Amino acid sequence: MLTRQLIIDKAFELGFADIGICDASPFTEHLKILEERKQYYDWAYKLGLELSTGTDPSAILPGAKSIIVLLGHYFDRSFPPEMENHFGRCYLDDDRLTKDGLTRKIKAFRSFLRDQGIQTKIPFNLPHRVAAARAGLGTFGKNCLFYADRAVAGGSWTLPIAVVVDAEFEPDAPTLTVGCPDWCKNACISACPTGALKGPRKIDPRRCISYLTYFGEDITPEELREPMGLWVYGCDHCQNVCPRNRAWMARSKFLPINEKVVKMAPSFSLPALLHMDVAYYEAHIQPHMFYMPSSDLWRWHMNAARAMGNTLDAVYVPDLEKEMVQNADERVRKMCAWALGRIGGKKAEKALQNQVGKCDDGLKSEIENALSGIKTHF
Repeated sequence: MLTRQLIIDKAFELGFADIGICDASPFTEHLKILEERKQYYDWAYKLGLELSTGTDPSAILPGAKSIIVLLGHYFDRSFPPEMENHFGRCYLDDDRLTKDGLTRKIKAFRSFLRDQGIQTKIPFNLPHRVAAARAGLGTFGKNCLFYADRAVAGGSWTLPIAVVVDAEFEPDAPTLTVGCPDWCKNACISACPTGALKGPRKIDPRRCISYLTYFGEDITPEELREPMGLWVYGCDHCQNVCPRNRAWMARSKFLPINEKVVKMAPSFSLPALLHMDVAYYEAHIQPHMFYMPSSDLWRWHMNAARAMGNTLDAVYVPDLEKEMVQNADERVRKMCAWALGRIGGKKAEKALQNQVGKCDDGLKSEIENALSGIKTHF
């Protein structure tokens, strides 16, 4: 007979950081929040992400009785700084396509349950973080992330995986609270560069840097380009400033390096991303970061150009000038012009002036704006 303890033992045997169990009743409070903030999430429904449906486990698996929440963590090895500076850590070792890491553990756990006659479902739209708190694995942060109680030194570098099952197991005591210390003074909310965090556990995802990098429509609004900084795909800003993550951040300096990410790094350089074609994307980038399909390659180009501009490094002037002239997408050409203006200097100024009389009105306006604020101190 499969017992609760055998399930717990199997999870740790497979290398999960923690495990908890909760009942499979509907997430009515979460559904209420989704309905109250519907305008914030219209984009998700347009993408086919039925968030409301995911709040009812029985709609996902008829006969659902419990939810087993496995806790993975994605910061168990250190990452090269050149990757951490531009990409959210949770995407640096994402194996949902390569299936060579966490996916194997999840598959092995589901096979273990299936061999015991238990049906399972892992829905993408179930509120995994809420399920983790309902299963007693930790608490919420004001930045809307989930913080573990017994893993990553109480930090937020976690990946809750909610496994809906048709067998009943004794649930853990829920921890559905915000666990932030009073003395932190809303560090994450104050530090959010784009103002996406509207208050404790209240976010406008449409202003979140992560959303803007891979789902944002059209060219990034000018007022958000500088605040988005060096991020190309994802963002860790609210986690980096969080005092609850300080202990693990200090410990991370002594973690072994993630060799897989080290090998990836040259393929993800800013010039490589700015100039890449579809074949390059599909071979080197898509296996690891796939939210933007090859049909949206312009977003990658645009994000790389914006990040180059925000480095203020003149080494990128030739790359930006090339794409400002040659790129087929006007949004990319415009961002290259903005980035040249942001970097400044005589070489950037010359590159902009060379094109101001040769381009259409849309790009010309962007170039003129760049030239009006350019600094030529080098």
